[in-house]
Amino acid sequence: MSKTLVIQPLPGIGDMVWHLPYLRAIADAAPDGKISVLTKRRSHGDEMLGDLPWVSDVYWLERAQGKEPSGRHDGLFGSVLLGRDLKQIGASTAWILHSSRRYLTATRLAGIEHRISYRDLPEEDQTRQPIEKAALLLRSQGLSFDPTPRFIPPESALLEVRRYYGSMPRPWLVLGIGSSEPFKRWPEENFAALTRAFTDRTGGSVIVVGGPDDKDAGERIVQNSRGAIVLALGRPLAQAAALAAASDAFLGNDSGMLNLAAATGVKAVGLFGGSPPLTQYPKLVALEPEGGAEYRVDRMAEIPVEAAMMALNEALG
Repeated sequence: MSKTLVIQPLPGIGDMVWHLPYLRAIADAAPDGKISVLTKRRSHGDEMLGDLPWVSDVYWLERAQGKEPSGRHDGLFGSVLLGRDLKQIGASTAWILHSSRRYLTATRLAGIEHRISYRDLPEEDQTRQPIEKAALLLRSQGLSFDPTPRFIPPESALLEVRRYYGSMPRPWLVLGIGSSEPFKRWPEENFAALTRAFTDRTGGSVIVVGGPDDKDAGERIVQNSRGAIVLALGRPLAQAAALAAASDAFLGNDSGMLNLAAATGVKAVGLFGGSPPLTQYPKLVALEPEGGAEYRVDRMAEIPVEAAMMALNEALG
């Protein structure tokens, strides 16, 4: 039976989360009900997709991001190597969720007969945002889907969360303190002030999540907080998602973790002072500074702690 390959080269966890409904729709339309996915390592696609029954394989696109050293698939000859690698997959159909000609060239070199990409969209749609182009492309091919990203953590991860944190007093607030860009980070002192207000007013617990690089910031937040607050940094993706899903509310910077938490269905509050608010999650409330967020302009400190606490009060009912 012919295989279906989906090339999703955007690098972030958030990018992969919002692609989930589109990947699922493509899998549902595939002859065997499954897809293989080519993506970058920074998307954590293996952790997010590896246990899904409609994903058969996850392959890595070895291309540099930012200041990373060049990868196997970079440069002119990299397209040739990518074509050789794709040929080994044995796909007959490739969905290319990107506008670069590189992936059309590579899939052509791989001998993949049926290629569907953003290049197939009308010229007036070529400048749209990736999330809009994905929806337009799938609809142009007759696919129907619910665009709301959804991620269900494995039951094993949920059990692990209950075992580690089950004795902590409710309600639980999970804080996402990390972000890939400095202009998306709420000040540490604001997070600390929020934790004090939350534990004082609710008697509940705060669990701080983020990557390994957030260790120093997390420790400073804990030192300036009071009540039940613990760090849960650098956890596997499934466990981080389970923490969010098991909590009563999530609050965090615009990040992959915010996308992942919102996709679990938890009531979430997102902080947007240097990036446009996310709109694809029904239970996500976006907080912006007065006048609205400006892309790549750091206005995060202008989002008041009390506004964040009020949003949490509403989320908690």
